[in-house]
Amino acid sequence: MDNVDTLVLGGGCFWCIEAVFQRIPGVISVTPGFAGGETSEITYEQVCTGKTGFIEVVKIEFIPSKVSLTKLLQVFFSAHDPTTLNAQGADVGQQYASVIFYADGQQKEVVEKYIDNLEKSAVYSKPIVTLVKPLVHFVPAGIEHWDYFNQHPEKAYCQLVIKPKLSKLGLG
Repeated sequence: MDNVDTLVLGGGCFWCIEAVFQRIPGVISVTPGFAGGETSEITYEQVCTGKTGFIEVVKIEFIPSKVSLTKLLQVFFSAHDPTTLNAQGADVGQQYASVIFYADGQQKEVVEKYIDNLEKSAVYSKPIVTLVKPLVHFVPAGIEHWDYFNQHPEKAYCQLVIKPKLSKLGLG
């Protein structure tokens, strides 16, 4: 049996990031939720205030022998703008921060090296503002947020934001 690893990422609205990573071979589950706050309980409505310290994220479970952490980071940095502070497109607020919550010291080292290489190679014209933090609490979002794009492809947000992102990445 293959080992399973976990990575928690925030790059704007969790519906977008969820739809992207659901399409990556080697990823076995993607759960939208919240991380970065001080408690183990929070609601979507509370997070939407932008005052809780929680960030919209996805918890990705993946098989490292089928998809590397580096590949997941490559997809993540291609799927959102890591140079905008607390915003992705029209989604603005602390809850939309670009963030990577690492599970252990090895993940932290890989993540920091990856970001350092991006900055050294000047991939972006502005500095990367992606936060790198240890995961303390992950709170799953309500079930109505799970598998959002696949369940609601006709919704305006899915058509105007998620679908073009998937197309840009060659995933949809």
